Amino acid sequence: MITVRCKECNKELRSNNKTQSCGCPNMMTVMGDKVSALDLNKVVMVNSNKKAKKNVLSNQDLAFQEARRSRKVRRLDFEIK
Repeated sequence: MITVRCKECNKELRSNNKTQSCGCPNMMTVMGDKVSALDLNKVVMVNSNKKAKKNVLSNQDLAFQEARRSRKVRRLDFEIK
């Protein structure tokens, strides 16, 4: 959930499932976790509770994936009778 403020009209909007707009000439709009406006220099991010993604794979799994990526593709030749 994010909270943004429009510097032009000083209206704060908090994100939710609906699209919200401040209504001033800058037309700051909040849609979920996306923010848009005619001039983003007039928009301030007040609060952002976005969580950083943790690495799901362990170091051993990452090493296996790196080794797997460097494998060559072998082509099999079949006899056609």
